[in-house]
Amino acid sequence: MAVPIAARPARRRSRPLARLSGAVRRGRLTALAWALVLGYVTVFVLAMVHTSYDTWGALLVAPALMAVGTPVLARVAAGNPERGVFKLLMVAMAAKLACAFPRYLMAFVLYGGAADAKMYHQKGSELARYLTTTDLSAGLHYDLGMKVAGTGFVIIVTGVVYAVTGPTLVGGFLVFSWLGFWGLLFFWRALQIAFPEADSRRYAKLVFFLPSLLFWPSSIGKDAWMMFCLGLTTYGVARLLDRRFGAFACIALGSLGTAMVRPHVTVLAGAGLSVAYLLRRRPRQVSALGPLRTVLTAAVLAVGVMLMLQQVSTFFGTTGTGGDAVNQVLSETSRRTSQGDSVINAATAEDPAPAFSLNPVKLPMSVVSVLFRPFPFEASNVQNLVQSVECFALLVMFVRAWPQLARVPKLFVQRSYVAFAVVYTLLFCWAFSTINNMGILSRERVQVLPLVLVLLAIPRPAAARPVRSRRPPLWRVQPGQWGAARQGPEPPVAVGAPDPSRTQGGSTS
Repeated sequence: MAVPIAARPARRRSRPLARLSGAVRRGRLTALAWALVLGYVTVFVLAMVHTSYDTWGALLVAPALMAVGTPVLARVAAGNPERGVFKLLMVAMAAKLACAFPRYLMAFVLYGGAADAKMYHQKGSELARYLTTTDLSAGLHYDLGMKVAGTGFVIIVTGVVYAVTGPTLVGGFLVFSWLGFWGLLFFWRALQIAFPEADSRRYAKLVFFLPSLLFWPSSIGKDAWMMFCLGLTTYGVARLLDRRFGAFACIALGSLGTAMVRPHVTVLAGAGLSVAYLLRRRPRQVSALGPLRTVLTAAVLAVGVMLMLQQVSTFFGTTGTGGDAVNQVLSETSRRTSQGDSVINAATAEDPAPAFSLNPVKLPMSVVSVLFRPFPFEASNVQNLVQSVECFALLVMFVRAWPQLARVPKLFVQRSYVAFAVVYTLLFCWAFSTINNMGILSRERVQVLPLVLVLLAIPRPAAARPVRSRRPPLWRVQPGQWGAARQGPEPPVAVGAPDPSRTQGGSTS
């Protein structure tokens, strides 16, 4: 009885020690928080004194973006059954915003401002000044000096952003990078909705932290806007395939956003959606209006694709939408990108606009060229060398995921979202294989990578999953299972019973 009595004072002494350690830990966290606030205020004051609003305005924009995004991510994580989702999403948003700074340094330090972001910033600042000083009730009368579709639309988006934040260059990079993050979030949610058995944890790590997806869509320009709108479109596709409310609104808004910048990408997404909708599973209980609803949806999709084809023809200035017009557009793209230090297939003087082959036999080479180039031996500068490392790592992941990729033909029919991803990827690789500049291709590739990574999230077949034999924990070990155990007296053996030491397989010798 002496042991329990002696143990009680020790427990009483441990409680004050635990309280003291908890107080010290809370004090450290409080001190750290105050140190961060003091450091932020110091940097903010120094930036206001020594830099312009183009730079120190980012110190106002970044906390505002985090404050707006945090409750939205908390709500998304609350409805997710996986653990640690909120922490993962917060780290992903912070990493995406942080990548805006090296993207800015690349454009204005490494390249000396020879980037499209400089023009977007200048034109957007002028538009923001007009929006904030003009009486909008009298109507808008502003001349962009160019057509709205394409570059003009990005200028309008930049001007609207600057009308809210003020014309801050680094802050604009942060806002566009933030938009790109929400596009990646839409891709992740689309996978969870339309392909629930996929490895969404692995997909989240790839789509949120792949260097290309972090870096390139973090600048003022078309890449971040396209990432946001493509993600919204894909999210709508997933809701449509899963028969959820609000699908057409997401598809319409996302397609309108992509069509105003790069309508040919909208056509590729529309083609993938059409194939996926035809392969969509039928519900177990079909209502009387089910066939009519299917026919109307297919008709709407067909009309949408035709309108996008007309937009593409207007955008590129071609006549018609047939094979000759497609060949003309792709050949002109090949000619325009056959310049610079990163050219891989330079055009000759005798063939200023090389004809592009529409032969589908060359599709495998197009897939390799768009997704996995430049190879390390093709790198002409440090940027291409870094990009080649990522491409090689991606290629290795696809080779190692061969058991999962072997299931793609079956999942193409069973899971229409996989069909959407595959069709869009193949068409994108076929169309963008005309780009002959590795630098341009690295930026354009981010428009297809989120759907390519869907193939890496395919779960392994049940037979291919390794079965690990675990050693039972110590508290489940039976007495005498491991090590020496106390040997008790052997039970007496009945007269005439067989000797256990001479028994083999149920028979006695």
